[in-house]
Amino acid sequence: MQDASIFKLVIDQVSLLTIPLIFFLIVGYAMAKRVKVYESFIEGGKEGFDIFIKILPYIVAILVAIGMFKVSGALGFLSEMLAPLTLKVGMPPETLRVALMKPLSGSGSLGMVADVVRAEPDSFNAKVASTMFGSTDTTFYIIALYFGSVGIKKIRHAMVAGLIADLAGVLAAVWVCHAVFT
Repeated sequence: MQDASIFKLVIDQVSLLTIPLIFFLIVGYAMAKRVKVYESFIEGGKEGFDIFIKILPYIVAILVAIGMFKVSGALGFLSEMLAPLTLKVGMPPETLRVALMKPLSGSGSLGMVADVVRAEPDSFNAKVASTMFGSTDTTFYIIALYFGSVGIKKIRHAMVAGLIADLAGVLAAVWVCHAVFT
């Protein structure tokens, strides 16, 4: 018990000091290299604002698409249609909404994970939904944001690769949860 509390105290202190230490190391290194730190920071801020203005239409478009997908009932319809397939691969149908929403929206899928966990805390479904959330990515959001920021218009191959990776993450989450929790 004593060792655990000492370990926790050390980890807490390291956690508190890590970010300030990294900050001072970067600033100190830049000053040693005679880089004008403040001016460089301001210039980076200006570039960041310009990039934000450039990608804003892409962000609005993806947010509108997410809203339409949820409000139209397409998510529920797709979940019902795919439920028999998910059962064949061992995936609880309650987690399908998480798998379908995650490529579109991290916060939307987090809300769906929360719904599963709230309905059945510590259940297999909650564990699969949580693992699935951590095993996949927001593919459409990433493509809209990053490809939009650099002006890439041909996204077909990246989108297919991202969705295949999401499918692999979903299937791996189901497999790992079956291997660990059943």
